Amino acid sequence: MAGIEHIKVDADEAGMRLDRWFKIHFPGLGFGQLQKLLRSGQVRVDGGRVKTDARVQPGQMVRVPPLDVDAKVKSGPIAGKDLKHSSDHQLLQRMVLHEDDKVIVLNKPAGLAVQGGSGLTRHIDQMLEAWTSPKGEKPRLVHRLDRDTSGVLVIARTRGAAQKLTAAFRERDTKKTYWSLVKGVPRKHEDKISTWLVKEATADGDRMRIAKHGEEGADHAVSYYRVIETAAQNLAWLEMEPYTGRTHQLRVHALHIGHPIIGDPKYFIDDPNWDFPGGIQKRLHLHARHIDIPHPAGGRLRITAPLPPHMVQTWNLLGLDLAGAERIDE
Repeated sequence: MAGIEHIKVDADEAGMRLDRWFKIHFPGLGFGQLQKLLRSGQVRVDGGRVKTDARVQPGQMVRVPPLDVDAKVKSGPIAGKDLKHSSDHQLLQRMVLHEDDKVIVLNKPAGLAVQGGSGLTRHIDQMLEAWTSPKGEKPRLVHRLDRDTSGVLVIARTRGAAQKLTAAFRERDTKKTYWSLVKGVPRKHEDKISTWLVKEATADGDRMRIAKHGEEGADHAVSYYRVIETAAQNLAWLEMEPYTGRTHQLRVHALHIGHPIIGDPKYFIDDPNWDFPGGIQKRLHLHARHIDIPHPAGGRLRITAPLPPHMVQTWNLLGLDLAGAERIDE
C-alpha cells in the first residue's frame, strides 16, 4: 500500500467524470469506497472537496490516499493477454499505415468488418482490445468502412483524440478519396451526384435505395467523381469523393448513374447483355485510397493506402496505369 499520491490529470482526460477517472486508474476501487473517500475529504481535486460526478480538467491534481487496491499497470500493450489478442495485435500491426501517440491509421483489408454484427466472430473494433493502453484505454473507431471496402481507416488512440476526430468528420473538415472500377464509362467524365437515400429491409439484408425528397427516413447524399482511365468502353476507373457520409453512399450513387461498382454483392445487378470480364475476381472493387483530416495535436494528417491484391490483379489484367496514378498521388 503506497502513501498519499497526487496524480496530474492528462490532456486526454479532459471533461471525464471523476468516478470514471478512478475506474481507469484504480479499477479495483469500488464505487461505494470512492464515495466514502470523497465524503471524508480524503480524495480531493486541486485541494478542494468534490463529488463523484465532478468533471476533471487537464493539469488538475487529484489527491489519492493510500488504497488497498493496486493502480492499473501493464508492461506493454498486450501484456497478460491471451494468444487470440496476440494474433489480433500482429494482424493489426500489418495493417498500420501511420502511428503516433494520438492516432493510428490502418489499411483495412477487404472482407474484414469494422464492427460486429450477426455471425461475425472477428472485427476491427473487437481486435483493438489487443491495443488497450497501460491506463486501460482501448483505441476508438471514429468512422467506418463497409466490410467489403478496403483502405484507410482512422483510429483514435485516446478519448481526447476521438472527440476531435469525430468532430472533424461531423463538421466535414475531412476529405476522403476512393478508387473504384465500374461497369461501362460515364458520359460525363466528371460530375456531382446529389440524391436522397433511404434504408429498406430486403431478403438479403438492409439495402439503401434512392428516395424522394421528404420521404420518411431519407437523408441527402452528395458525391463527386471523375474518370481516371478507361478499359475500352467496357470499364472505367473512377476517383470518387463522398461529401456526405451515408451508408453505402458511393455504391448506390454508382448504380444510380448506371455504372455500378464491379463485384458489388448488393448493387451490381446481373445484365444478360453484359459479360463479366474474365480473370477479374467477383469482389467489390472499392478502395478508400486517401484521407486528409485535421490531426488532434495540430496540422493535418494526409494518408494514402495501397490497393488490395484483388484490385491490383484487375488493374494489371486491364493494363491500367496504376504506377502513373500512384506517382501523381504522392
